[in-house]
Amino acid sequence: MLPPSATSLVLGLVSSATFASALPFALPFGLFSKRTTLDPSAVVGFAQAVPSDLTGTLMLKYKPFLDVHNGCVPFPAVDSSGNVGAGLDPKNSGDDNDGCSSNLGQVYARAGTSNGAYGIMYSWYMPKDEPVLDVGGHRHDWENIIVWLTSESESATVRGVAISAHGSYQKVAGHFSGTRPLIGYISFVAVNHQLIDDTSKGGEQPLIAWDSLTDAARSGIANTDWGSATPSFRDDNFQSYLDSGYF
Repeated sequence: MLPPSATSLVLGLVSSATFASALPFALPFGLFSKRTTLDPSAVVGFAQAVPSDLTGTLMLKYKPFLDVHNGCVPFPAVDSSGNVGAGLDPKNSGDDNDGCSSNLGQVYARAGTSNGAYGIMYSWYMPKDEPVLDVGGHRHDWENIIVWLTSESESATVRGVAISAHGSYQKVAGHFSGTRPLIGYISFVAVNHQLIDDTSKGGEQPLIAWDSLTDAARSGIANTDWGSATPSFRDDNFQSYLDSGYF
């Protein structure tokens, strides 16, 4: 056991750090578990799970289909222990979908309000963003849509869909299969990937709500440096992205 003075020192250092894995030394006696960075294909995602209330019902009702035109398919970003995917370096991983062309995937959902309107954000993670011409790109990609409803109720209708593209949102009426938006993921020649309003019905992934993730998984998403990409649904981003996508 550490003497009281040493214990206080360790705890003080931990509280002043952004997150424990950034500390330049190993903490004694397993005081904190360290997240592991895994090969993208080794990350085991979550089974579909949503809150057992109206929010969960609406998340499933408006769950989008995603048609991947080129590039990576969605992958789980984090597992139940908080281990995260390492992503892929587009400069050293072949063509735009090499190493990331097949996976069960995951779609993350979180609901909130902006300017009195109710929206559900759906987010996907891809291990890399590599344009079709293999020029530029970056490790990790996060994209999202926000489905805006007329009210927080089962009788609501869709006001519109905000679709992420290069740091901003396209705001459209959208195309649907029943109540579920049709979304595409595409790179136009030498431009990085983005989401688009689509007319074809793509695939779907197990949906996990933010509140249904484990604490470790939420911490993994929140405290990982995702480089040029960022998870729009984590606590420090969520409201600002909702506000940006409002219409």
